[in-house]
Amino acid sequence: MTYVGEPGSARCARPARALSAGAVLAVPVLVWPLVCVPAAQAAHGAPVPAAAPAERRVRDIQGAGHLSPLKGAAVARVPGVVTALTGNGFWMQDPAPDRSDATSEGIFVFTRTRPSVAPGDAVRVDGRVSEFRAGGTRSAALSRTEIDATRTVLEARGVPLPPPVTLGPGGRRAPGAVIDGDDRGGPGRDAETGGRFDPVRDALDFYESLEGMRVRVTDAVAAGPSRDGEIPVLPAGGAGAGVRTARGGVLERASDANPERVLLDDALAPLPAMNVGDRLPGAADGVLDYGFGAFRLLPTATPRRQDGGLARESTRPAGAGELAVATADLGGLSPDAPSERFAALAADLVEGLRSPDLVAITGLRDNSGADDDGTVAADQTVAEVITAISAAGGPGYDWRSVPPRDNADGGEPGANDHVGFLFRTDRGLGFVDRPAGGAVGPPADGSAAPGSPDPATTPVRAVRDGSRGVRLSLSPGRIAPGDAAWSRTGKPVAGELTWQGTRIFVVAAKWYPRTGDDQPLFGRYQPPLRPTEWRREAQARVVAGFVRSVRALDRDANVIVAGDLNEQEFGGPVRTLAEGAGLRDLPASLPEKERYTAVSGGNARALDHVLLSPALARREHEFDIVHRNAEFADRAGDHDPAVVRIDMTGGRRGAGTGGGAGGGAESGGGSGERAG
Repeated sequence: MTYVGEPGSARCARPARALSAGAVLAVPVLVWPLVCVPAAQAAHGAPVPAAAPAERRVRDIQGAGHLSPLKGAAVARVPGVVTALTGNGFWMQDPAPDRSDATSEGIFVFTRTRPSVAPGDAVRVDGRVSEFRAGGTRSAALSRTEIDATRTVLEARGVPLPPPVTLGPGGRRAPGAVIDGDDRGGPGRDAETGGRFDPVRDALDFYESLEGMRVRVTDAVAAGPSRDGEIPVLPAGGAGAGVRTARGGVLERASDANPERVLLDDALAPLPAMNVGDRLPGAADGVLDYGFGAFRLLPTATPRRQDGGLARESTRPAGAGELAVATADLGGLSPDAPSERFAALAADLVEGLRSPDLVAITGLRDNSGADDDGTVAADQTVAEVITAISAAGGPGYDWRSVPPRDNADGGEPGANDHVGFLFRTDRGLGFVDRPAGGAVGPPADGSAAPGSPDPATTPVRAVRDGSRGVRLSLSPGRIAPGDAAWSRTGKPVAGELTWQGTRIFVVAAKWYPRTGDDQPLFGRYQPPLRPTEWRREAQARVVAGFVRSVRALDRDANVIVAGDLNEQEFGGPVRTLAEGAGLRDLPASLPEKERYTAVSGGNARALDHVLLSPALARREHEFDIVHRNAEFADRAGDHDPAVVRIDMTGGRRGAGTGGGAGGGAESGGGSGERAG
């Protein structure tokens, strides 16, 4: 505030001593500093110093919205109590809140270097209001409102911290299903600048109204395993949460992404390793921050973990007349992985899946792992897997795949992930080798003989096989490897096998992954765009077309599609495949609480699938997702394997559309479905 008047005049009388022109009066009882300018100076056009910025409260800076109404403005003497520190700033909160839940009372103060204040210090801050957006202005992340501090004045020490806001029952409850309910005319619209700010209806706005404040969760239960310093939890033991899984998690559904989940982050204090169902008894207090596309509770002290007793599952072994077909994602396994990981994966196959006849394998790297040295063969990786299976007491297995071209299938450069088949050699299952220039078995590098077609680029086709109906032109062979749907991503592999004389066609697939290309659930754009789903939709159409071509030549062909499809059972791509090819998606037939093979951010999802053609779906079959990885902090991979056991003896047949609890898992139960 600038006064025009002589220093020492009545208007500029405090303090009583005379001051020179332009002096700043540091008067504690005043709201703003005073700048006194002689009248003569002002009358002759001399520049008058700019008014000092007005005092604001934190709630004025935060405003009832995602962007500060004071963005870019200078603010002075903003009061607050320091609640937490980081290496380049601190959080503070107004100890005298108003009655509105729409405006946050906390804020991050950016100091560039480690601040000298401590929690419990009462301070006043000068600076400029900014919106920090990680990733730059075009990022899909929300911004974090900050004060870019120019001065911090300490007023007192040892001040009690403002009480935390309890999240969940007994406190402020996040909206149960709606992240953002505004209709902005389509997906990908900017939630920061459009729509209505409604913390009661929209979870996006609910958490924004608490940004920078002290919050608390009590008796939290882990909805996902700890990973990378994060633990997704449900407050109050999960009371009032969405559909819970059979083992203590929470299921993501088409209409509910479970915004009541709270993500704990170890930015300020170490967090314990936790499995799904583990608890944090008592209270976990911290500040609510935003980063990496999600709101995060940063505890200021390490909470105590209570073991929930979660056990790894095992399914039952297949009977003499049952064909057991499984899917397992190895999570980027290469020969240089620790021996303990090979042992854990072997335990999944031998103890968990009970040594199935055939396993559709994804996520297996070439012999040099991530070394970008031109290697594409994976025979050494496979040999270590087979050796580990034998060491775990399992049977002998063989392997088929089509080595990719170097760095043509996306993923980590040099890794050259393989899609293929592990199959037993002792139960009547045989692989029909119909190569294209050395695509199978030896030579180990997958190279073609001179003048032979390249197996990595030669498409497999369904061809008529006289009176026997249909066969594959290649086995194994890649499905439409030149189609744009597979650009820079892994290609599905089809194989022809026989089970005790019955011909079976199996497709192993790993569809385009969910990556940072997708906009975050709690991001700036709502509803978020998911461009990776568009890729998977195109891939689903290609695979469905291939299956149709097989069934067009033999309506009763035995076809199985299995693998990591990176899409849920209710997602468009899985429906496109199932409906477009006349297949039955087995995860969708399970009881809802059993439908998950992965847990991401605390949301349980069915990303790995097995689909059957009508000829197999009519047979008695039992499907089981065997939970051994997704819920555990210590795990061999991110995904749970799954297996279907099909009665191939020609026994009971039926519509094949019914489902129910199968009771097909041991050692703690499991998800099972029997139909026929």
